[in-house]
Amino acid sequence: MPSYKIQHRTRYAYAAPVIDCANQLMIYPLPDARLTVKSHNVSISQQPEVALFTDYFGNQVGVFSLIQPHSELVIESLAEVETHAIQFPMDEADAATQWENLASLRTDMAFMDYLKSPHSELEPEIRAALGSVLTYGDKPLKQALQLSEYVYENFQYQQGVTSIETPIEETWRLRAGVCQDFTHLLLYLLRLIQLPARYVSGYVCPREEGVRGAGATHAWVEVYVPFYGWLGLDPTNNCIVNDGHVRVAIGRSFADVTPVKGTYKGTGAHTLEVSVHIENGQPLPTDNQPDVPVYVQQAPTPPEPVNSYRKYVTWEQQQQQQQQ
Repeated sequence: MPSYKIQHRTRYAYAAPVIDCANQLMIYPLPDARLTVKSHNVSISQQPEVALFTDYFGNQVGVFSLIQPHSELVIESLAEVETHAIQFPMDEADAATQWENLASLRTDMAFMDYLKSPHSELEPEIRAALGSVLTYGDKPLKQALQLSEYVYENFQYQQGVTSIETPIEETWRLRAGVCQDFTHLLLYLLRLIQLPARYVSGYVCPREEGVRGAGATHAWVEVYVPFYGWLGLDPTNNCIVNDGHVRVAIGRSFADVTPVKGTYKGTGAHTLEVSVHIENGQPLPTDNQPDVPVYVQQAPTPPEPVNSYRKYVTWEQQQQQQQQ
Protein backbone atom coordinates (compact mmCIF):
# COMPACT_ATOMS: atom_id res chain seq x y z
CA MET A 1 0.00 0.00 0.00
CA PRO A 2 1.80 3.14 -1.20
CA SER A 3 1.91 6.14 1.11
CA TYR A 4 2.55 9.74 0.18
CA LYS A 5 3.18 13.06 1.88
CA ILE A 6 1.78 15.92 -0.17
CA GLN A 7 2.79 19.49 0.56
CA HIS A 8 0.83 22.13 -1.35
CA ARG A 9 1.62 25.82 -0.81
CA THR A 10 -0.15 28.85 -2.31
CA ARG A 11 1.12 32.38 -1.66
CA TYR A 12 -0.29 35.74 -2.69
CA ALA A 13 1.81 38.89 -2.29
CA TYR A 14 -0.11 42.13 -2.91
CA ALA A 15 1.43 45.41 -4.10
CA ALA A 16 -0.47 47.21 -1.31
CA PRO A 17 -2.52 46.03 1.68
CA VAL A 18 -5.92 44.56 0.79
CA ILE A 19 -8.99 43.98 2.97
CA ASP A 20 -12.27 42.03 3.06
CA CYS A 21 -10.72 38.86 1.64
CA ALA A 22 -13.23 35.97 1.41
CA ASN A 23 -12.01 32.59 0.20
CA GLN A 24 -13.04 29.04 -0.64
CA LEU A 25 -10.69 26.04 -0.43
CA MET A 26 -11.04 22.68 -2.16
CA ILE A 27 -7.73 21.10 -1.14
CA TYR A 28 -8.98 18.26 1.10
CA PRO A 29 -8.19 14.68 -0.06
CA LEU A 30 -11.33 12.58 -0.55
CA PRO A 31 -11.23 9.42 1.60
CA ASP A 32 -12.86 6.33 0.14
CA ALA A 33 -12.23 2.60 -0.25
CA ARG A 34 -8.94 3.21 -2.04
CA LEU A 35 -7.70 6.28 -0.18
CA THR A 36 -6.98 6.58 3.54
CA VAL A 37 -6.20 10.05 4.85
CA LYS A 38 -3.83 9.46 7.77
CA SER A 39 -3.45 13.15 8.56
CA HIS A 40 -4.18 16.50 6.98
CA ASN A 41 -3.39 19.98 8.20
CA VAL A 42 -4.21 23.30 6.57
CA SER A 43 -2.49 26.42 7.88
CA ILE A 44 -3.29 29.95 6.74
CA SER A 45 -1.48 33.20 7.48
CA GLN A 46 -3.33 35.44 9.92
CA GLN A 47 -4.80 32.17 11.30
CA PRO A 48 -8.45 32.75 10.39
CA GLU A 49 -11.15 30.33 11.46
CA VAL A 50 -12.01 27.93 8.62
CA ALA A 51 -15.56 26.60 8.38
CA LEU A 52 -15.99 23.24 6.62
CA PHE A 53 -18.98 21.91 4.72
CA THR A 54 -19.74 19.18 2.17
CA ASP A 55 -20.90 20.39 -1.23
CA TYR A 56 -23.44 18.90 -3.66
CA PHE A 57 -20.84 16.59 -5.19
CA GLY A 58 -19.56 15.25 -1.87
CA ASN A 59 -16.41 17.35 -1.68
CA GLN A 60 -15.13 18.88 1.54
CA VAL A 61 -14.93 22.64 1.21
CA GLY A 62 -13.35 25.17 3.54
CA VAL A 63 -14.30 28.86 3.70
CA PHE A 64 -12.65 31.72 5.59
CA SER A 65 -12.43 35.50 5.62
CA LEU A 66 -9.72 38.04 6.42
CA ILE A 67 -11.21 41.42 7.25
CA GLN A 68 -8.07 43.19 8.45
CA PRO A 69 -5.52 44.72 6.03
CA HIS A 70 -2.84 42.30 4.85
CA SER A 71 -0.14 42.31 2.18
CA GLU A 72 0.35 38.55 1.99
CA LEU A 73 -1.84 35.45 2.06
CA VAL A 74 -0.23 32.03 2.45
CA ILE A 75 -2.21 28.77 2.41
CA GLU A 76 -0.32 25.57 3.19
CA SER A 77 -1.75 22.07 3.01
CA LEU A 78 0.16 19.05 4.32
CA ALA A 79 -1.49 15.67 3.82
CA GLU A 80 -0.28 12.17 4.55
CA VAL A 81 -2.28 9.55 2.67
CA GLU A 82 -2.23 5.85 1.92
CA THR A 83 -3.62 4.46 -1.33
CA HIS A 84 -4.98 1.02 -2.14
CA ALA A 85 -5.09 -0.79 -5.46
CA ILE A 86 -8.44 -0.84 -7.23
CA GLN A 87 -10.37 -3.92 -8.27
CA PHE A 88 -10.60 -3.77 -12.04
CA PRO A 89 -14.01 -4.24 -13.71
CA MET A 90 -14.81 -7.81 -14.68
CA ASP A 91 -17.01 -6.48 -17.52
CA GLU A 92 -18.92 -9.77 -17.71
CA ALA A 93 -22.36 -8.51 -18.82
CA ASP A 94 -22.94 -8.40 -22.57
CA ALA A 95 -22.76 -5.07 -24.40
CA ALA A 96 -26.51 -4.74 -25.02
CA THR A 97 -27.30 -5.20 -21.32
CA GLN A 98 -24.72 -2.63 -20.31
CA TRP A 99 -25.97 0.00 -22.77
CA GLU A 100 -29.53 -0.62 -21.58
CA ASN A 101 -28.37 0.01 -18.04
CA LEU A 102 -26.76 3.27 -19.10
CA ALA A 103 -29.94 4.34 -20.94
CA SER A 104 -31.90 3.92 -17.72
CA LEU A 105 -29.59 6.41 -15.96
CA ARG A 106 -30.32 9.35 -18.26
CA THR A 107 -33.16 10.54 -16.03
CA ASP A 108 -31.47 9.60 -12.76
CA MET A 109 -30.60 12.73 -10.77
CA ALA A 110 -27.33 11.16 -9.62
CA PHE A 111 -26.09 10.97 -13.22
CA MET A 112 -27.84 13.72 -15.17
CA ASP A 113 -25.19 16.34 -14.36
CA TYR A 114 -22.47 14.05 -15.69
CA LEU A 115 -24.20 13.49 -19.03
CA LYS A 116 -24.70 17.12 -20.07
CA SER A 117 -22.25 18.96 -22.30
CA PRO A 118 -22.52 22.43 -23.80
CA HIS A 119 -23.51 22.62 -27.46
CA SER A 120 -20.54 22.67 -29.80
CA GLU A 121 -20.51 23.75 -33.43
CA LEU A 122 -17.86 21.09 -34.00
CA GLU A 123 -20.06 18.19 -32.86
CA PRO A 124 -20.62 16.85 -36.41
CA GLU A 125 -16.87 17.01 -37.11
CA ILE A 126 -16.02 15.32 -33.82
CA ARG A 127 -18.62 12.60 -34.32
CA ALA A 128 -17.24 11.93 -37.79
CA ALA A 129 -13.72 11.62 -36.38
CA LEU A 130 -14.87 9.16 -33.74
CA GLY A 131 -16.39 6.97 -36.42
CA SER A 132 -12.93 5.61 -37.15
CA VAL A 133 -12.10 5.23 -33.44
CA LEU A 134 -15.12 3.42 -32.03
CA THR A 135 -16.85 0.25 -33.16
CA TYR A 136 -20.63 0.24 -32.83
CA GLY A 137 -21.71 -2.47 -30.41
CA ASP A 138 -18.54 -2.53 -28.30
CA LYS A 139 -18.93 -2.55 -24.53
CA PRO A 140 -18.93 0.84 -22.77
CA LEU A 141 -15.63 0.23 -20.98
CA LYS A 142 -13.85 -0.65 -24.23
CA GLN A 143 -15.16 2.49 -25.89
CA ALA A 144 -14.13 4.64 -22.91
CA LEU A 145 -10.60 3.22 -23.06
CA GLN A 146 -10.48 3.81 -26.81
CA LEU A 147 -11.46 7.47 -26.35
CA SER A 148 -8.86 8.01 -23.62
CA GLU A 149 -6.18 6.50 -25.84
CA TYR A 150 -7.38 8.63 -28.76
CA VAL A 151 -6.88 11.85 -26.76
CA TYR A 152 -3.46 10.72 -25.56
CA GLU A 153 -2.20 9.76 -29.00
CA ASN A 154 -3.67 12.59 -31.06
CA PHE A 155 -3.14 15.62 -28.84
CA GLN A 156 0.28 16.99 -27.92
CA TYR A 157 1.04 17.68 -24.26
CA GLN A 158 2.24 21.28 -24.44
CA GLN A 159 2.26 24.17 -21.97
CA GLY A 160 1.48 27.74 -22.78
CA VAL A 161 -0.84 27.18 -25.74
CA THR A 162 -4.07 27.18 -23.72
CA SER A 163 -5.51 28.96 -20.70
CA ILE A 164 -8.16 28.30 -18.07
CA GLU A 165 -10.82 29.66 -20.44
CA THR A 166 -9.84 27.60 -23.47
CA PRO A 167 -12.95 25.84 -24.84
CA ILE A 168 -12.84 22.30 -26.19
CA GLU A 169 -13.28 23.65 -29.74
CA GLU A 170 -9.94 25.44 -29.52
CA THR A 171 -8.24 22.41 -27.96
CA TRP A 172 -9.66 20.30 -30.79
CA ARG A 173 -8.24 22.64 -33.43
CA LEU A 174 -4.88 23.12 -31.70
CA ARG A 175 -4.45 19.38 -31.13
CA ALA A 176 -2.52 20.36 -28.01
CA GLY A 177 -2.94 21.30 -24.36
CA VAL A 178 -2.33 20.06 -20.83
CA CYS A 179 -4.11 17.85 -18.31
CA GLN A 180 -7.08 20.19 -17.83
CA ASP A 181 -7.62 20.38 -21.61
CA PHE A 182 -7.23 16.62 -22.06
CA THR A 183 -9.71 16.03 -19.25
CA HIS A 184 -12.35 18.44 -20.56
CA LEU A 185 -12.01 16.97 -24.05
CA LEU A 186 -12.37 13.38 -22.85
CA LEU A 187 -15.38 14.40 -20.75
CA TYR A 188 -17.01 15.80 -23.87
CA LEU A 189 -16.27 12.69 -25.94
CA LEU A 190 -17.58 10.31 -23.28
CA ARG A 191 -20.77 12.28 -22.76
CA LEU A 192 -21.23 12.49 -26.52
CA ILE A 193 -21.72 8.71 -26.60
CA GLN A 194 -23.91 8.84 -23.47
CA LEU A 195 -21.34 7.67 -20.93
CA PRO A 196 -21.62 9.51 -17.57
CA ALA A 197 -18.29 11.18 -16.86
CA ARG A 198 -17.02 13.59 -14.21
CA TYR A 199 -14.00 15.83 -13.69
CA VAL A 200 -11.49 14.92 -10.97
CA SER A 201 -8.90 17.21 -9.42
CA GLY A 202 -6.03 15.85 -7.34
CA TYR A 203 -2.42 14.72 -7.51
CA VAL A 204 -0.52 12.10 -9.48
CA CYS A 205 2.20 10.50 -7.38
CA PRO A 206 4.60 8.71 -9.72
CA ARG A 207 7.00 5.99 -8.70
CA GLU A 208 8.83 6.24 -12.01
CA GLU A 209 10.07 8.92 -14.39
CA GLY A 210 8.09 10.30 -17.31
CA VAL A 211 4.67 10.71 -15.69
CA ARG A 212 2.97 13.87 -16.90
CA GLY A 213 1.53 16.13 -14.22
CA ALA A 214 3.94 15.13 -11.45
CA GLY A 215 4.99 17.85 -9.05
CA ALA A 216 1.78 19.83 -9.41
CA THR A 217 -1.95 19.40 -9.14
CA HIS A 218 -3.45 17.12 -11.78
CA ALA A 219 -6.78 16.38 -13.47
CA TRP A 220 -8.40 13.27 -14.89
CA VAL A 221 -11.79 11.72 -15.66
CA GLU A 222 -14.04 9.22 -13.91
CA VAL A 223 -16.39 7.32 -16.20
CA TYR A 224 -19.34 5.24 -14.99
CA VAL A 225 -19.04 1.56 -15.91
CA PRO A 226 -22.31 -0.43 -15.70
CA PHE A 227 -22.52 -2.88 -12.79
CA TYR A 228 -19.13 -1.67 -11.53
CA GLY A 229 -19.22 2.01 -10.67
CA TRP A 230 -16.88 4.93 -11.31
CA LEU A 231 -13.51 4.19 -12.91
CA GLY A 232 -10.73 6.77 -13.25
CA LEU A 233 -9.11 7.34 -16.65
CA ASP A 234 -6.08 9.62 -17.02
CA PRO A 235 -5.92 10.70 -20.69
CA THR A 236 -2.78 12.75 -20.04
CA ASN A 237 -0.88 9.54 -19.19
CA ASN A 238 -3.12 7.04 -21.02
CA CYS A 239 -3.74 4.90 -17.96
CA ILE A 240 -6.45 3.61 -15.66
CA VAL A 241 -6.27 5.45 -12.35
CA ASN A 242 -4.98 3.21 -9.59
CA ASP A 243 -2.94 3.72 -6.41
CA GLY A 244 -0.75 6.46 -7.89
CA HIS A 245 -3.51 9.09 -7.97
CA VAL A 246 -4.97 11.00 -5.01
CA ARG A 247 -8.41 12.56 -5.43
CA VAL A 248 -9.19 15.97 -3.94
CA ALA A 249 -12.48 16.97 -5.58
CA ILE A 250 -14.99 15.85 -8.23
CA GLY A 251 -17.47 17.81 -10.31
CA ARG A 252 -18.90 18.46 -13.76
CA SER A 253 -15.86 20.47 -14.88
CA PHE A 254 -12.94 22.43 -13.47
CA ALA A 255 -15.29 25.23 -12.39
CA ASP A 256 -16.73 22.90 -9.72
CA VAL A 257 -13.35 21.94 -8.21
CA THR A 258 -11.19 25.09 -8.22
CA PRO A 259 -8.61 24.54 -5.44
CA VAL A 260 -8.60 28.14 -4.15
CA LYS A 261 -10.82 31.04 -5.14
CA GLY A 262 -12.13 34.17 -3.55
CA THR A 263 -12.55 37.92 -3.61
CA TYR A 264 -10.84 40.85 -1.93
CA LYS A 265 -10.95 44.65 -1.88
CA GLY A 266 -7.82 46.47 -2.95
CA THR A 267 -5.16 46.60 -5.63
CA GLY A 268 -5.22 44.18 -8.52
CA ALA A 269 -1.43 44.04 -8.68
CA HIS A 270 -0.19 40.88 -6.98
CA THR A 271 2.17 37.95 -7.33
CA LEU A 272 0.95 34.37 -7.05
CA GLU A 273 3.34 31.53 -6.17
CA VAL A 274 2.34 27.86 -6.03
CA SER A 275 4.45 24.85 -5.12
CA VAL A 276 3.60 21.17 -4.75
CA HIS A 277 6.01 18.63 -3.28
CA ILE A 278 5.19 14.92 -3.04
CA GLU A 279 7.24 12.40 -1.10
CA ASN A 280 6.85 8.79 -2.13
CA GLY A 281 7.27 7.00 1.17
CA GLN A 282 10.89 8.05 1.69
CA PRO A 283 11.62 11.75 2.46
CA LEU A 284 14.10 13.48 0.20
CA PRO A 285 17.31 14.80 1.75
CA THR A 286 16.89 18.32 3.07
CA ASP A 287 19.23 19.82 0.48
CA ASN A 288 17.04 18.37 -2.29
CA GLN A 289 13.83 19.92 -1.04
CA PRO A 290 12.44 22.42 -3.58
CA ASP A 291 13.07 25.96 -2.35
CA VAL A 292 11.34 27.75 -5.21
CA PRO A 293 7.70 27.60 -6.35
CA VAL A 294 6.87 25.56 -9.43
CA TYR A 295 4.51 28.25 -10.67
CA VAL A 296 4.80 32.05 -10.40
CA GLN A 297 2.37 34.56 -11.85
CA GLN A 298 2.52 38.34 -11.62
CA ALA A 299 -0.64 40.36 -12.16
CA PRO A 300 0.00 44.07 -12.85
CA THR A 301 -2.34 46.87 -11.91
CA PRO A 302 -5.14 47.10 -14.54
CA PRO A 303 -4.54 50.02 -16.94
CA GLU A 304 -8.10 51.29 -16.56
CA PRO A 305 -10.12 51.81 -13.37
CA VAL A 306 -12.26 48.82 -12.47
CA ASN A 307 -14.41 47.83 -9.53
CA SER A 308 -12.16 47.69 -6.47
CA TYR A 309 -13.45 44.24 -5.54
CA ARG A 310 -11.19 41.76 -7.27
CA LYS A 311 -11.82 38.13 -7.89
CA TYR A 312 -8.95 35.69 -8.08
CA VAL A 313 -8.81 31.99 -8.80
CA THR A 314 -5.80 29.93 -7.82
CA TRP A 315 -5.76 27.46 -10.65
CA GLU A 316 -2.98 25.03 -9.87
CA GLN A 317 -3.64 23.14 -13.10
CA GLN A 318 -2.12 26.16 -14.88
CA GLN A 319 1.22 24.97 -13.54
CA GLN A 320 1.17 22.29 -16.21
CA GLN A 321 0.39 24.87 -18.87
CA GLN A 322 3.36 27.03 -17.94
CA GLN A 323 5.90 24.72 -16.32
CA GLN A 324 5.63 21.15 -17.59
